[in-house]
Amino acid sequence: MKTFKIHRPKTVEQATGLLPSRRGPAEIDEARPMAGGQDLLTEMKSYLVQPESVVDLGAVAELEEYEVGASLRLGALTTLARIASDTEIGARWTALAEAAASVASPQIRTQATLGGNLCQRPRCWYFRHEDAVCIKKGGSECFAESGLSKYNAILGGGPSYIVHPSDCATALVCLDAEVTRSTKRGERTQPLEEFFTLPSEGSVMRENVLKADELLLKIEVPALPEGWKSTYLKFKERASYDFALCAVALSAKLEGGKIEDARLVLGAVAPIPWRARAAEEFLAGKQSTPEVWEKAGELAMEEAEPLADNAFKVPLAQGLIQKAFKSLTDGGAK
Repeated sequence: MKTFKIHRPKTVEQATGLLPSRRGPAEIDEARPMAGGQDLLTEMKSYLVQPESVVDLGAVAELEEYEVGASLRLGALTTLARIASDTEIGARWTALAEAAASVASPQIRTQATLGGNLCQRPRCWYFRHEDAVCIKKGGSECFAESGLSKYNAILGGGPSYIVHPSDCATALVCLDAEVTRSTKRGERTQPLEEFFTLPSEGSVMRENVLKADELLLKIEVPALPEGWKSTYLKFKERASYDFALCAVALSAKLEGGKIEDARLVLGAVAPIPWRARAAEEFLAGKQSTPEVWEKAGELAMEEAEPLADNAFKVPLAQGLIQKAFKSLTDGGAK
């Protein structure tokens, strides 16, 4: 790891003032913000980024908001352990609690923050290899497209085929969350779904709209409407401490055996949390039966374009969708 200076600002204004106006190449990066450090430090150890300084956000009280009321307001520094252990979040925003609890290990969850989880970089082995100059690091191609693609995208890929690694992002998009970020003109709040960008949109080297001198400040999640329940399911290659091969966040209103409405978001299959809109439209007003769940899975995957090594994600996603509906129907989630 390259040596670096560390700054410990007390306010958002001080923190953003220490950040560069634009993000340069990794080897000449001026400064990077750090929350829990679980992702940034691993990037620095692998020389993927080599900032001259790190802006430690741990003392910025404005980022520590935590309010469970009519809605859920969480500052960017909220730890995943706190979310996972909050019984009220578990009862009212079940998908988020389940997603937070699924991340890594208990030790990491005590340090990892919600803001950091949403903004973490891809885990693609080509991107993480310091000697592989892929398209996301200024190269000319995505090596996964013609190389080893087991963990890469089957939806929304090209020209890069990374998948977004955040469990909480998938759950929060499903729960219709909004994110607030700092800008030069103050603060801007937008749907979290609009925070993430496909590689074909904007810069292929970025995964979200956050600029170099901006910070993610907080996330607000509205209360689920009456009668709605949610759940988050994650399939991992290893039983513990692993990223998702596929994940499903589902919220739905079930009444009298009928699916009045539903919101379905897939994780680890696309460069962004992926809304299965065709499946959502189909589900509205249908009876909650295994046949309907199966059809919803087919519709969710109808645009899938697997690479050489990841076609298994299609039936895996379909199976998780059916399992999620069964969980809600059987009363396994709130």
